[in-house]
Amino acid sequence: MKNICCIGHITLDKVITPRFEAHMPGGTAFYFAKALKNFDHTGFTLVTSLGESEMGVVEELRSEGIDVKVIPSRKSVYFENKYGEDMNNRTQRVLAKADPFTAENLRDINADIYHLGTLLADDFDLDTIKALAAKGTVAVDVQGYLRKVTGEDVVHVDYDKKREAMPYISILKANEKEMEVLTGTTDPRRAAKILSGWGCREVLLTLGDKGSIIYTEGVFHEIPALPPADLVDATGCGDTYMAGYLYKRSRGASYQEAGTFAAAMCTLKLQDKGPFSGTEEDVEKLIRNSIKNSQ
Repeated sequence: MKNICCIGHITLDKVITPRFEAHMPGGTAFYFAKALKNFDHTGFTLVTSLGESEMGVVEELRSEGIDVKVIPSRKSVYFENKYGEDMNNRTQRVLAKADPFTAENLRDINADIYHLGTLLADDFDLDTIKALAAKGTVAVDVQGYLRKVTGEDVVHVDYDKKREAMPYISILKANEKEMEVLTGTTDPRRAAKILSGWGCREVLLTLGDKGSIIYTEGVFHEIPALPPADLVDATGCGDTYMAGYLYKRSRGASYQEAGTFAAAMCTLKLQDKGPFSGTEEDVEKLIRNSIKNSQ
């Protein structure tokens, strides 16, 4: 497996759904690392930045065999995520912010693939993306670049450096709302072509219960969604998708295979509260059963 480094803030999350309310760790960094804990995570490194109050989460991850490097921050990010009956929709507030990542404090971090788990618009500036792209493949979940904090409220904005950044971003993930903000279109195929035209090599667009598409090398790969038995908690679903996709691609899987594996991971994650906690066999079993039931 190629070395994967996920970089992002571990957050304190308050999650409110019609079925439960809870405080839990969160952020791309947390959900990505947890998703891989039962896989062969040899070569995986998590780089995070958080306040001293959340260091217990780091120790938990380390006890599970995850290699974690910490860049100290004055505070941790504190999110409030509120969901309605439709788990595709949520409202957010930010009650505290952590220090951003910089090219300088990531200077000694080396990997084949860097996944930037952006949560807020100022987490990674353009110079940081360029510096990492000079050392390896950069993958980005664009969600954070489209979130600006005004007071405690999250305001959705366009990514003002998107055209400058895309040539340095090899793999980009966006959901259907984010792709519309970035490209101005609600058509996933058109949006994918626009993002590719700006320089991104692999475009991953997640479309909720409509599945996802991967556009690369001029070819579309359609990835169907696998319906969950129960909808419990959607927090971290996009992070789980990227963990599965990058894990399988790093092990030589095709785009279709990696996308299908990632989608199956999301299905299992949706059925339970908190991060994905299954095994590779759990994911493969779901895929096999889905194929069998469709025949």
